Amino acid sequence: MTPTDCPTKYNPVPFYLMCSYAYYQLDESFMTDHEFDMLAKWLLENYDNIEHSHKKLVSKDDLRAGTYLGEYPDIVVQASMIYRDRILGNKNTKGN
Repeated sequence: MTPTDCPTKYNPVPFYLMCSYAYYQLDESFMTDHEFDMLAKWLLENYDNIEHSHKKLVSKDDLRAGTYLGEYPDIVVQASMIYRDRILGNKNTKGN
């Protein structure tokens, strides 16, 4: 995968964190497990070329495991809630 093959139209680092927050803290999913795995794979393959202030929160080991169990910045928490309520209309898609 190349940078143009990113599996999300959103900025991949914060969206990865938002999806992790939704899954582990809200018990909801913003994407299927397969889509999340593809995002983790893309981030891992492009990690050294990605610049984002929250990149330091997500390690290559997190991406290899396809998980994130660290601390979530307030902006990620708030963005997750807004995404869930405004974009998804508070629909729970876990298990897809």
